[in-house]
Amino acid sequence: MTALLKSLLAASEKAASIAQVCRQEEALFSLLIEEKRGADKNKKFLQDFKTLADVLIQEVIKHDVGEKFPELQDHIRGEESNKFENGLGETVVVQVCPTQQETAALLGKVLNRKQAAAELLAAAIHQEVVLLDPALDNVAVTISTESVAVWIDPIDSTNQYIRGHGNVMPVDGIYPSGLRSALVLIGVYNRHSGEPILGIINEPFFQEELPAHRWQSKYHWGISYEGIHLSSLNRPMLQASPCVVLSSNEKVMLRKALAPLYGERLFFASGAGYKMLCVALGLADAYVLSEGSTFKWDSCGPHAILRALGGGIVDLSEALKAWRAGQRKLLPELTYNKPVEGAVGADHWANQGGLVAYVYREHLEAVMATLAAAADTF
Repeated sequence: MTALLKSLLAASEKAASIAQVCRQEEALFSLLIEEKRGADKNKKFLQDFKTLADVLIQEVIKHDVGEKFPELQDHIRGEESNKFENGLGETVVVQVCPTQQETAALLGKVLNRKQAAAELLAAAIHQEVVLLDPALDNVAVTISTESVAVWIDPIDSTNQYIRGHGNVMPVDGIYPSGLRSALVLIGVYNRHSGEPILGIINEPFFQEELPAHRWQSKYHWGISYEGIHLSSLNRPMLQASPCVVLSSNEKVMLRKALAPLYGERLFFASGAGYKMLCVALGLADAYVLSEGSTFKWDSCGPHAILRALGGGIVDLSEALKAWRAGQRKLLPELTYNKPVEGAVGADHWANQGGLVAYVYREHLEAVMATLAAAADTF
């Protein structure tokens, strides 16, 4: 597991570099947008975009990790299709080729023969990433890779990645929008039980270097497996005033239902992964979502980190049923190995019942008690 953790972290850093290159080079960035249609479109947004950066990151992680762990090659899943249509109407299957030159030639087809842009991306894809993190040398956990699988969200909060700005100011430490919410999420789960066991959150746009306007990334990781709990993060301190982070388009009835618990301290942010990170960092007590608008690739990595910190992510709908029935000790958490029966497209892997992400059990219980007592049904 230590070797897998290092491999996934290196892949996440390469992913962050690709995201930065695509976003920083304006001439390149303008070429990298293709609108999702049909079953792959997220119902939550009027416009949901797939970028070439998304596809490249997903394929790079599959390639780099699969090369070191061949037994995982068929068990690394992501949000995106690796088929990309260029401006000439050609459909190209995006993949990492054996050499940088071959990858550049392939990407040249995607980018309407813009070869300079293709070479820039190919260089980022084939770069060697060296992790200089002594803390990783102290991680000693043994888990058979034969029993695990991987979920990838190459760029969570794609809309903010495309349209967001780097100069958004935080509200009590939480960025309501902007590039800070665009994250690379990687989660490892047990293929049999569906439990998340290893998670990585990489912030490609953690800090901007001036005057060069170049971005620095930062990663966080966590392992939760058979009583072992390890993380790059420390368990956050309890806040004096309770607060919750929500989606900006969260239902009004949920906001009203949470008012007795949080008062005016309802914060709003983009990106499911970012809101989960806010909970892991202690910036919010909980992230509550009433709709099934997140997916397994959004939550698997953050879920593992929250578990490593003593928390978790419960299925809101199922947890409310259990709470109201008096079964409050073990509330049902999200799992990652089974698709939703009868669902179409991306909805196969939706977290249909909504969710509550938390670190401290008392915060989860406060949310459940408040919502269970509300007049509205969620």
